[in-house]
Amino acid sequence: MKTLLPFLLIALSFISSHAQQPAQKLRVLVLTDIENEPDDAQSMVRFLTYSNQWDVEGLIATTSVHQPNRVAPEKIKQIVTAYGKVRTNLLLHEKGYPETAYLLSVIKPSIPKYGMEAVGPGNDSEGSEWIISVVDKKDNRPVWIPVWGGANCLAQALWKVRQTRMPDEVDQFVAKLRVYTISDQDDSGPWLRKTFPNLFYIASPGRHAGGAYHYATWSGISGDNFHGRFRGGDFSIVDNPWLDEHIRKNHGPLGAEHPFTKFLMEGDTPSFLGLINNGLSDPEHPNYGSWGGRYEFYTPRTRKWFYEPETRPFWSDAEDEVMGADSAWHTSNKATIWRWRKAYQNDFAARIDWSVKPYKEANHPPIAKLGHANELRAKSGEKVMLSADGSTDPDGNALTYDWIYYREPGSFESNRILEVQDKQKMNAFIVAPKVDKPETLHVILAVTDTGTPALTRYQRVIVTVFP
Repeated sequence: MKTLLPFLLIALSFISSHAQQPAQKLRVLVLTDIENEPDDAQSMVRFLTYSNQWDVEGLIATTSVHQPNRVAPEKIKQIVTAYGKVRTNLLLHEKGYPETAYLLSVIKPSIPKYGMEAVGPGNDSEGSEWIISVVDKKDNRPVWIPVWGGANCLAQALWKVRQTRMPDEVDQFVAKLRVYTISDQDDSGPWLRKTFPNLFYIASPGRHAGGAYHYATWSGISGDNFHGRFRGGDFSIVDNPWLDEHIRKNHGPLGAEHPFTKFLMEGDTPSFLGLINNGLSDPEHPNYGSWGGRYEFYTPRTRKWFYEPETRPFWSDAEDEVMGADSAWHTSNKATIWRWRKAYQNDFAARIDWSVKPYKEANHPPIAKLGHANELRAKSGEKVMLSADGSTDPDGNALTYDWIYYREPGSFESNRILEVQDKQKMNAFIVAPKVDKPETLHVILAVTDTGTPALTRYQRVIVTVFP
């Protein structure tokens, strides 16, 4: 499905963007059923290494289908305390890492009940009340809520708001929320989508309760396409030996909090990978694609999801066609994540390095720049010049370039035949294809340094092609 019609891009096409401009910090509030299995703790470790990029508004312990009667805020506190031991060193590499005392102050428990049993009269909790207070702040920025377990704490907050406020006030409250749930891990997700039809909601619920996770987009963070029948992304860099070497062992107290993987590594991490300011993602446009995957806004008809038939449109599974580590082409929703696996794993390894190494002994990401606007216009048959002029590296490392035609986010229906010429040079070009109406093409500039580990940053160029 192609969304975001070209007229919006045409209106913006005159805007110049010669550099990666510092983005306004996003407000982020996490719900986690931490302690249900190791992956929540793993994701919390990675999350904290990026916490300087966001205004972290809350870390709320919740239940889920896997942990229906317990919440574990003490585990969050344990990991945040480890973060506190390395925060000073992290600040040698980038500014903005939040005070440990502040992070400890925003850890809240939700009510230890399962699903919709925790929604309704008498079910307010520190967590649900905290959500309301965060959204009510006099701050126009939306609040991004990655949901790693069940969503009933958010459901209780919205239930109370609906019970106590006028309809227009409820609408204003809902309009400030951006929700990404790692599948439906309780029955409150369908209730939220049905009850609040305008709620921004990303989910890959899966097909049925027994096997939902084999189908979910987020499993592409570290898993195979289906039951290990074939591998798309490189599994070696998400397996325990790699994690032991690059994250856990001899990488300080925060790395040591990354537990041994029992199932999938960091199944919850995709919920915030798309919020990282790396030049690739545009969080308000999940269909653009990011380290956290790509999603399309559509109505799933009456397909049976995790708990009940869905009819309300929301952001869910999209597919990319990608050349895998096995040198075969794969088309799947999980490929929208694993296509970036080397980049996001190297990035995590570098940030764990920051927690223990001085600046000169660590690697830092390059700065990807364009020598032109991020939005370009062309007519069919015209040569569209692409330039990474001005890209630099803070450590003085050499840079490599890769211009990637990202077919799926654009409106132009094509196959892989559309090639970027000189795609591994600083300056490249495409020839605008023949179109019958204005169409959009997405080209991604990936700039990678030659440090250890090699780090990548991006710029996205959207070309509107006219007949």
